[in-house]
Amino acid sequence: MGGLAVLAKEAGHRVTGCDANVYPPMSTQLEAQGIELIQGFGPEQTALNPDLYVIGNVVSRGNPLIEEILNRGLPYVSGPQWMGEHILRGRWVLAVAGTHGKTTTSAMLTWILEDAGYAPGFLIGGVPLNFGVSARMQGRSDNNLDSIFFVIEADEYDTAFFDKRSKFVHYHAKTAILNNLEYDHADIFPDLGAIETQFHHLVRTVPGIGRVIYNGDEASLQRVLKRGCWSEKESFGHTEGADWTMKEYDDGSFDVIFGGEPAGKVEWSLTGKHNRANALAAIAAARHVGVPVAQAAKSLATFENVKRRMEVRGTVNGITVFDDFAHHPTAIATTVGGLRQKIGKATRILAVLEPRSNTMKLGAMKDALPGSLSDADLVFGFGSEKSLGWSLGDALAPLGGIASAYEDIDALVAAIVKAARPGDQIIVMSNGGFGGVHDKILEALAR
Repeated sequence: MGGLAVLAKEAGHRVTGCDANVYPPMSTQLEAQGIELIQGFGPEQTALNPDLYVIGNVVSRGNPLIEEILNRGLPYVSGPQWMGEHILRGRWVLAVAGTHGKTTTSAMLTWILEDAGYAPGFLIGGVPLNFGVSARMQGRSDNNLDSIFFVIEADEYDTAFFDKRSKFVHYHAKTAILNNLEYDHADIFPDLGAIETQFHHLVRTVPGIGRVIYNGDEASLQRVLKRGCWSEKESFGHTEGADWTMKEYDDGSFDVIFGGEPAGKVEWSLTGKHNRANALAAIAAARHVGVPVAQAAKSLATFENVKRRMEVRGTVNGITVFDDFAHHPTAIATTVGGLRQKIGKATRILAVLEPRSNTMKLGAMKDALPGSLSDADLVFGFGSEKSLGWSLGDALAPLGGIASAYEDIDALVAAIVKAARPGDQIIVMSNGGFGGVHDKILEALAR
């Protein structure tokens, strides 16, 4: 919604907004754009008398402002519908969907197009470091392509309290990446099959001249496409017969193989098999709009990743603190495992985790947590049984003495600092602000 606000302002509208518990990097981005942010959802905000209320899925019936809007019959629309009708219409939309990697893959694809001179518009659920903002209408180009292409992170979460379809059905993609598909969002989906149905709704919106680029290693996506696909298809992954594969090297670089033939090489600083798979999907999508494979691969050498994706927050006394958005066990495992692959076994990894997503709070993934943290040397969990509904300490117990859980953030910081020693790598993982724990750790280490 913060990125959407930026786009609305770029389109010439006066924009105000309200939310609760807004934290960086989105809060700072809104301030930099001069967009007024009101804390909370008071009904008195209707005195602003806007032409339209654009509503995100964070609010539900019973919200004081929503009830006032409904009672007074004021005009409203969902964020995704507004995007589809006012920003995306008439553009070539490249949509990136999947349980994991949407933000990073969207950022990679946007940078490839930017580096090729396409000057795309974009809306990404994070802040790509190459651009410094999460959204823009379009860039500037001399090749008359600047009004055509738009990259959007396509989320399967529902649209709004009055529209329970997934957000991505509003975007009408011509190029669609299906990165992966696992069970998630336990608060709205009863099982994996329900999410597969939503993904098939997305496939149904891609035109015949469009292209679906999918992870051929995922049985769930195979099931989605078997329901019907009316567009061109290209697969990526390690499965025999995949259109896009790779040859990987120990330093994290890899050769891009298309149709069985080498087509380019990616040499960069990112770690992890998940990022290499993300890159392969982005290169395939860029090829659909005319970017040569070798050129796309070369562009990724200057890709700077996204804020809160293994972002270095600081180094004190040889101890480095990373910030990462990982909150699903698969994402946690790939984040920690990617760092382990990069640094080797001799350097210690201290994993600091706040399980705060709706899926985590429902306990649907708690049994998978110990396995996802197996590459860490020490594990520090944060969350109370009252807030989670289950015991984090009990969930981490299979890890034995290397794991501990805390309900007080100062006690958590003290334990981390006591355990840390020069050379350690500390990964802080949460999909929220985590009480500013990154800075607290760095300040405590400095003391």
